[in-house]
Amino acid sequence: MANRILVTGATGNIGLQIVKQLSVLGENVRAAVHSAKNVPIIKEAGAEPVELDFNRPETLRDAFRGIEKVYLLTPLVPNMVEMGAHLVEEAKKGGVKYIVRSSGLGADIEPGITLSRWHREIEKMIEASGIPYTFLRPNSFMQNYANLFGYTIKTQNAFYLPVGDGKAALVDVRDIAAAAAAVLTKSGHENRAYNLTGPEALSNHEVAEILSKVTGRKINYVNVSEDDARRGMREAGMPEVIVEALIELYAIQRAGYTAALSPDVERVTGKKPMSFNQFATDYVEAFK
Repeated sequence: MANRILVTGATGNIGLQIVKQLSVLGENVRAAVHSAKNVPIIKEAGAEPVELDFNRPETLRDAFRGIEKVYLLTPLVPNMVEMGAHLVEEAKKGGVKYIVRSSGLGADIEPGITLSRWHREIEKMIEASGIPYTFLRPNSFMQNYANLFGYTIKTQNAFYLPVGDGKAALVDVRDIAAAAAAVLTKSGHENRAYNLTGPEALSNHEVAEILSKVTGRKINYVNVSEDDARRGMREAGMPEVIVEALIELYAIQRAGYTAALSPDVERVTGKKPMSFNQFATDYVEAFK
């Protein structure tokens, strides 16, 4: 039986959740991995692993062979747009009939911040390809608090961000995955874009209160300066262009531009999006 759906970025935050949800639905899934060490994770999730290495073009051809639909996710790296271009070109060559793109909230706002412009460039490539598409544009992920800030929450009872009192309508990656699974398996979503948010806009002070309640100990949000945030990201080894792109993202959150709520998660999945309290309860071990 030929594989029908290819998921790129299959071991990341969103990708692995999509692989799991599609497998539960009985779909035939091929999941792209960069490293052989991730093969067992994909097999456990119920999909066929396939190597995808941008430095080896033949792996792209093999990954797309026999594929009808693609969930196209690219990592946050300086050459993200170039990666997207290679994937779209390979989709055209392989006769792919439908692309679901993991984009970002605000990609349609011009001129937009750097991350939005990168996402929109890839969206435009997909539009120009002639392949039917759906763009999923999620807000920032709830899971970032576990994956990026979990260590300091565990060890210092605190997390650090330069966003002041700004609010964001954070979305759970499980809801993003549910939306992706829905548009990949049901018709009627072609050539549309959906903004994916959670059910509430929260400040990081409110996030800290929820984490405190769920963990049973006082968790503090520490508002840091942009310079301190830059320093921390540089010390973590982030490329300078990514550091500055994230500083831009934090600035629009601080200004309140990420607080708008969207009904699209429920519109696409038929279910209300998960609250941050639900996320924190489910992921409580990441904070202990």
